[in-house]
Amino acid sequence: SNDRDLPGEEVAPGLRLTQAFHAAPDIPDMLDGSFARREAIHTGNTLFFDTETTGLAGGVGTRAFMIGAADWVDSQLRVRQLTTTSTGAEAAMLEAFRTWIRPDTLLVSYNGRSYDAPLLAGRFRLARMGAPLQGIDHLDLLHPTRRRYKGRWEHCRLGTIERYALGVVREDDLPGSEAPAAWLGYLRGGSADPLRGVFRHNHQDVVTLSTLLLHLAN
Repeated sequence: SNDRDLPGEEVAPGLRLTQAFHAAPDIPDMLDGSFARREAIHTGNTLFFDTETTGLAGGVGTRAFMIGAADWVDSQLRVRQLTTTSTGAEAAMLEAFRTWIRPDTLLVSYNGRSYDAPLLAGRFRLARMGAPLQGIDHLDLLHPTRRRYKGRWEHCRLGTIERYALGVVREDDLPGSEAPAAWLGYLRGGSADPLRGVFRHNHQDVVTLSTLLLHLAN
């Protein structure tokens, strides 16, 4: 009785969508953007995003198998995750993610300008789906975080900042480095348990991005 259950619902063959909401009642319409050397940030336009990929090198064979995104909607933080459970579902995942982006979207990531965004842009290109990320504003929180906390801790990984600056301690989390094996194991018919750990990890990443933005802007 192999455990194959994953959260969410199948929205296309081999593509799952999960959605969750967290109370976020006191989010201002505008945040001071000076910490990132920019104008005010419209919180209604922000889309926090993070990918889980088949390899950390980011080479040509690397693809995203999960895209997590969070945004503030009606006094709540909405967290949506797209996950492929077959290699043929990538185009459907990219198409769904594309519909979450508007011309006025501000993408917010952690190292996403160097890693996640170019990776997705490459996959859009390979799928002949144009360049939906081109011209979209992108705030990478890694750089202002480094400026603020440089030399304070051993490194500025998101988990470190989360623990020491934001006071978030993860329980029952699967490290990102184990995500590729969790996904491949599931594709090959293995247990869903490690992949459910990836869901939790990715979910926490985008929630943490929203917390970190508020922290830096204050």
